Amino acid sequence: MTSLKRTTEKNLMLLSGRAHPELAQEVADCLGITLVPTTAYEFANSEIYVRFEESVRGSDAFVIQSHTAPINEWIMEHLIMVDALKRASAKRITVVLPFYGYARQDKKHRGREPISARLMADLFKAAGADRLICVDLHTAQIQGFFDGPVDHLQAMPILTDYVHDKYGDQPMTIVSPDAGRIKVAEQWSKRLDGAPLAFIHKTRDISRPNQSVANRLVGEVEGRLAILVDDMIDSGGTICQAADAIMEAGATGVVIAATHAIFSDPATQRLRANVAQEVIVTNTLPLPPEHQFDKLTVLSIAPLISQAIHEVFDDGSVTRLFDNGE
Repeated sequence: MTSLKRTTEKNLMLLSGRAHPELAQEVADCLGITLVPTTAYEFANSEIYVRFEESVRGSDAFVIQSHTAPINEWIMEHLIMVDALKRASAKRITVVLPFYGYARQDKKHRGREPISARLMADLFKAAGADRLICVDLHTAQIQGFFDGPVDHLQAMPILTDYVHDKYGDQPMTIVSPDAGRIKVAEQWSKRLDGAPLAFIHKTRDISRPNQSVANRLVGEVEGRLAILVDDMIDSGGTICQAADAIMEAGATGVVIAATHAIFSDPATQRLRANVAQEVIVTNTLPLPPEHQFDKLTVLSIAPLISQAIHEVFDDGSVTRLFDNGE
């Protein structure tokens, strides 16, 4: 009888949905590997079909998908891909979420509301995910929604390095668009030589989505360049109102920096016409030509994601990618 040899060599495989193939390809290039060929299409009734064109048996599989519009379609495709990996006997399945859909629905504001961010985590667990890799979750508590390891990557070093290199010779104030994100602004301050902080006091009607009113600026920006920081820009109303309030308070200029460029209409028009001199984002979400404009700068998140994938595959430390170890 011929004896069977048992191999213990690990095999990293990177798979991508159709939401943001450019980012997936860039991550693959950073890792020095090729994406697994995948067939995906919709049936006549809009149901999604997925099949991988290579064996994934025994692999350490990383499946990447950014939850962009049409968000429900791409989430469903992501879940189906995880299920296909599980049924094809992948050894470990890591879901890579450059943008985590439904992250803003992380708690109940009123009775009879869902906690959709928790439901998302439950769905990926049920589909067969062993681990999540996320970038700048809307709130850190979402890490606890998933029953398994969650690697929470921060785009802040990428953004702050760019700001420091371009504007480091000017007096700066870090501005949070609301009081709830002041801790993020504090981290920015630490990375930008202890720049002072300010925040916008705003009100929001929880029954009307994507609408808020910037009431007043708390802090000193007069004669200083204001770096207005947030995790995401959706319709652009809040961030543009904040920029206007900052300039009215005597700032020499405003630079907007955010990780996730959702850019739902009419965000592009608002940002193009706004007083901000530059808008800095990362490519966690696709930005088609119609959502780009002259003062928009897009920084790549692919090197960070690829480093995290490499550390997870090698059973290394993801936290060491960040200077403060958070």
